Amino acid sequence: MSIKIFQISSEVNSGSVGRIAEHIGEKAIEKGWESYIAYARDNNPSKSKVFRIGGKIDLIKHGLLTRLTDRHGFGSESATKKIIENIKEINPDLIQLHHLHGYFINIEILFKFLLEFNKPVVWTFHDCWSFTGHCAYYEIAGCNKWKEMCFECPQTREYPKSYIDQSERNFKDKKRIFTSVENLTIVPVSHWVGDQVKESFLKNINLQTIHNGINVDQFAPQNTEQIKKKYNLSNKFVILGVASPWSERKGLPYFIELSNILSDEFQIILVGLSKEQIKSLPSKIIGIERTESVKELAEFYSAADVFVNPTLEEALGLTNIEAQACGTPVITFNSGGSPETINDDTGIVVEQDHITDLVDAIHTIKKNGKESYTNNCRLRAVSVFNKGDRFQEYLNLYDDLIKSN
Repeated sequence: MSIKIFQISSEVNSGSVGRIAEHIGEKAIEKGWESYIAYARDNNPSKSKVFRIGGKIDLIKHGLLTRLTDRHGFGSESATKKIIENIKEINPDLIQLHHLHGYFINIEILFKFLLEFNKPVVWTFHDCWSFTGHCAYYEIAGCNKWKEMCFECPQTREYPKSYIDQSERNFKDKKRIFTSVENLTIVPVSHWVGDQVKESFLKNINLQTIHNGINVDQFAPQNTEQIKKKYNLSNKFVILGVASPWSERKGLPYFIELSNILSDEFQIILVGLSKEQIKSLPSKIIGIERTESVKELAEFYSAADVFVNPTLEEALGLTNIEAQACGTPVITFNSGGSPETINDDTGIVVEQDHITDLVDAIHTIKKNGKESYTNNCRLRAVSVFNKGDRFQEYLNLYDDLIKSN
């Protein structure tokens, strides 16, 4: 009988987390295992057998519950019970969790089932929501209450947005719920996230860091003739930013500031913006909506002379890795796990909020020339962040856990 892996993810084969779930599934199938993925929203065709968790109305109701009561993760009761029935029917050997925030699952009901089900559970932490009373990130707020007890949350109006504050109650409930399952292994996507977990109420849970991987065959240097012609980039030094969605956390204001500082020989291109954001951009920035085409994204990365990621909060920074795989050097802020993605031969780490240092770093890359970084960038992406190697680490972990169970 083949081994069965069941994943729960907010998305499947779409967005960074959805693509990770898909890659893990592909790797399991390659090994002759059965792969199942339950998802809540965006989905592209998958090689795994997929299940939708709830529907649009359920997402809206859970969103309203969050807004009005700050009880994110405590809605979606019937949707959660239904997906548990699917899991029982399949009877997997291991359950892999990804984001459990995103208005689609009831953590109380899910973890009660996981406790009774008594199979190994692996939970990948793509951010910090699992050990706070409200937020997914807390660096901008400079808040460390999560280390002891959340209360009077300074970020109730940030995702998952609420009009009231129940951070203390949420914190206590999450601590009780998430420490109840004995055979749980947490997988942080960076050493930075791992270090945060070690200071949280989850510090005694088995932990193994696995960096995210990317498809280095898809994210590879591309022919950029068409893109350069389309956007009139032939004599420009191209600065690229990619995020979805773009927010203050992702550093959008820094690009606007850069556009006022840099001369006309520089061209900033931002990918992943909403229509409204594009309308309000300064004329010196080219704004492009999110693309689901990996090929098109790889063309943008390849056309850039430098990839700039002035992120203020980041678990790892997959876009930094994708850019390097396309041969493009990276400048990133020293925040979260982002500095782990590059080294001195592939880019520059700048202290947060230091706009003059950011400008200096851009000039340094321009002076050295992109071509002096390209081979090192490609080499680092292939040797350190190849999805084949990284997702094999998941399968090795699964193997160990299933055998010891």
